[in-house]
Amino acid sequence: MSAGVVITGGGGGIGAALARRFAADGARIVVADLDGDRAAEVAAEVGGTAFAGDVASESGVADLITAARETLGEIDVFCANAGVAPFGDANADEDAWSLAWDVNVMAHVRAARLLLPAWLERGEGRFVATVSAAGVLTSLGSAPYSVTKHGALAFAEWLSATYRHRGISVQAICPQGVRTAMLEETGERGKLLMGASAIDPPQVADALFAAIAENRFLVLPHAEVAEFYALRATQTDRWLGGMNKLQRKMEELPGDA
Repeated sequence: MSAGVVITGGGGGIGAALARRFAADGARIVVADLDGDRAAEVAAEVGGTAFAGDVASESGVADLITAARETLGEIDVFCANAGVAPFGDANADEDAWSLAWDVNVMAHVRAARLLLPAWLERGEGRFVATVSAAGVLTSLGSAPYSVTKHGALAFAEWLSATYRHRGISVQAICPQGVRTAMLEETGERGKLLMGASAIDPPQVADALFAAIAENRFLVLPHAEVAEFYALRATQTDRWLGGMNKLQRKMEELPGDA
């Protein structure tokens, strides 16, 4: 039987590209999105099922898993792709931090909590986390995004380290700029940081499938991220100095401070 795949944030951008790529591989798809109309459009395109709901709560994730199992029978692959990127520094309000934490981290934890018992019983399952390069590096301009994406990567690493010998496969997708609505919302800051190297969502999906074929945890659609990741680990002060240089350039943009 073809794989049963759930994709959160599947109504556009990377999520829609993942839905199309998995469908082309013969998978049965549940496309979940806060925007039910967008989810329905993508689901219709890939011959899948739409789910309109919010993964920012424990009940929202539970409702999705229940509905997906009713449709698919078994969930073979779960793509925790939904994400939020609120602007803000250390003074970002509590609501921004809470939303980022719930969507970018706890949605992954809550899904895994419900998926793992069945996966461990049968000795097979795949968890795909859309993390962003912010998880292995950082994200200037958004403390909540950067911190929670580090959390998403940490949880994916923990899943892999804990359960890979029991048949659980984990991939963490960590691109830099991707031409999505989220990148557009970053304005001139995004263009400065990621515009020149931005790629299209299908390239991210292709990178994921290459990593799956190689049984590789990190999915790096931008090869340079591996170099930056190594520099961050081995020459931390040099890397921080480079990031601070970018921060100062951002502060020179009109309207910034």
